[in-house]
Amino acid sequence: MSQRATGHNTRDVDRSERATVENVMDPRTRLILYKLVNTGILKEINGCVSTGKEANVYYGVSGDDTPAALKVYKTSILVFRDRDQYVAGEYRFQRYCKSNPRKMVRTWAEKEARNLMRLQQGGVIAPAVKLLRQHVLVMEFLGEDGWPAPRLKEVRFPSAAALDQCYLDLCATMRKMYSRCRLIHGDLSEYNLLLYRGRVVVIDVSQSVEHDHPRAMDFLRRDIVNVNAFFRAKGHQELFSLQDLFFFITAAPDSKGWRRNQGPDNTPELLLRLKEMREEMHRAGHAVTDENQAKIDEQVFLNIAVPRSLNEVADHKAPNEEVAPFVKGMTADHADAHDDREDDREASDDADDADAPDEDGSDGDEEDDEEDDEEGKEGKKKRKKKNVQKTLSDMTKDEKKAHHKAVKEANRERRQEKKKKGITKYAKKKK
Repeated sequence: MSQRATGHNTRDVDRSERATVENVMDPRTRLILYKLVNTGILKEINGCVSTGKEANVYYGVSGDDTPAALKVYKTSILVFRDRDQYVAGEYRFQRYCKSNPRKMVRTWAEKEARNLMRLQQGGVIAPAVKLLRQHVLVMEFLGEDGWPAPRLKEVRFPSAAALDQCYLDLCATMRKMYSRCRLIHGDLSEYNLLLYRGRVVVIDVSQSVEHDHPRAMDFLRRDIVNVNAFFRAKGHQELFSLQDLFFFITAAPDSKGWRRNQGPDNTPELLLRLKEMREEMHRAGHAVTDENQAKIDEQVFLNIAVPRSLNEVADHKAPNEEVAPFVKGMTADHADAHDDREDDREASDDADDADAPDEDGSDGDEEDDEEDDEEGKEGKKKRKKKNVQKTLSDMTKDEKKAHHKAVKEANRERRQEKKKKGITKYAKKKK
């Protein structure tokens, strides 16, 4: 029977039927949880152990009497509104519905479940996924006697050695996430990391992206800055520089050694490599950076424009003095590249002059050589003038108009020539 016949309308639903408790418990969510308990997947659902901008986490007991964590995403009250920057460009989630909040949050929950599974496969310590039901994610509970493992923000490190061990473990974890799992966290901070039994645990990976995402390098640099800033605030004195940590994380994979990204876990090799990097820092006379200079370095590091494709490279210019230390090794030296081009041109010109014989097969006399040298110099000057071309960004408004006009005329002439060739070919075939 239709809604009109029964007299019911979806718009006449009472507000109490859509009321949300604790920002997540609306009637649909409660129905999902009821079904999980009724089918024996869960035995108990207890109180809330954590709240965040995107979800609440509840403590529960699975059907096999093991503790479980239920992450219930917010569907009615959406505080986290900039999800699009993490999903746009992800080939795994091309059908991302922004108009329907429930579908959007369901996709977000699926994204976190997949990322957690990938972390488990790559050897990164993260909660194991047990079940995903729409926007409710059931995971392994990390904690003792119903108390969750503390976030890194809440941890009080007993000594400088314990703090350093946590820092090195986190650096190795970031490397494994990038090389083995092909993921960048995107929001790595002391709020999204747990310390469980002396090891760093990665959580909240719903916004994590693949490293071929359009903004992957921006997210990675932000993660590195967040990690160094947290440990600097804790009083750590032997932090890696931002660019050294970036190169360590993004180093090309290899079949053996610390760069290995397949096979058994290589955490010991990564930690050994980090200790070698620290020894190199000590030999180079590493000095502790003060807080003001560290903030300047962070802003410079975050604002470096790293092109992801050839379309983003307009005109290669030498970096200024502030940016040069951070991009060392990322780009070719401007002066060296210019000198190499000039040397190649001169070598090719000399080779052309030396190999050019006369009509009778004999070498020319001194006058001919002088004329060839003068012609070579004139040709070189012309080539230099031709090579100096302005880009559209450097042109004035009038120059841009003239350029567009010349391009249109050239295209028009090319089309006319094609038409003429087509007519002549057709005429020949007819004959």
